[in-house]
Amino acid sequence: MSYTKQNITTRKFDVVIVGAGGSGMRAALELSRAGLNVASLSKVFPTRSHTVAAQGGVSASLGNMSEDNWHYHFYDTIKGSDWLGDQDAIEFMCREAPKVVYELEHFGMPFDRNPDGTIYQRPFGGHTANYGEKPVQRACAAADRTGHAMLHTLYQQNVKAKTNFFVEWMALDLIRDADGDVVGVTALELETGELYALQAKAVLLATGGAGRIFAASTNAFINTGDGLGMAARAGIPLQDMEFWQFHPTG
Repeated sequence: MSYTKQNITTRKFDVVIVGAGGSGMRAALELSRAGLNVASLSKVFPTRSHTVAAQGGVSASLGNMSEDNWHYHFYDTIKGSDWLGDQDAIEFMCREAPKVVYELEHFGMPFDRNPDGTIYQRPFGGHTANYGEKPVQRACAAADRTGHAMLHTLYQQNVKAKTNFFVEWMALDLIRDADGDVVGVTALELETGELYALQAKAVLLATGGAGRIFAASTNAFINTGDGLGMAARAGIPLQDMEFWQFHPTG
């Protein structure tokens, strides 16, 4: 099919989010709850996004099993990144992690429990107390299906918040105006082959990694770097492209 201006349908939103994994759906939820008109595009059903492969847990210094605090988590994360991580971002993540875990709990995420009803925390590699002195149990998990539980929880909350989901839609390229500002995306509805221009005041790319650029990868077949390609074609610089995650058990 060849496309002309006449057969490209235009729709307008406050925000378009490309990708509906954990980060994309959490962002969509926050914006929808603030009253914005949000479009969430995903080339698979949201609960099948690659976040579903995350098994082990969410690290947060709740201290439910033994003494722990965010400073220890901060130290472990910096050390685990071989001192290459953005330390401002790491500090923010470690400070906010307990609040985010409790937030997910209140959304309905079924974390494993201790007999007293608190969230059970399991041991995980690289988690220590007192700056590497001894191991600590810090990972908050939902059995071995943490990512699965997170996606279902966030999807249910987004449905309640009236996020507009575009399922099995493929984002193609960013739309830029004469000044170079991003004003939306072009997208293909896979079922019909119809092309759309989704205009927005803001566009968020939450498309995950691109592990499938390698011949062997534990990443899902959907992890093809679509968002990275969209940004590169639009002239937006990419950063830290040498870092790729191959999840040990995903």
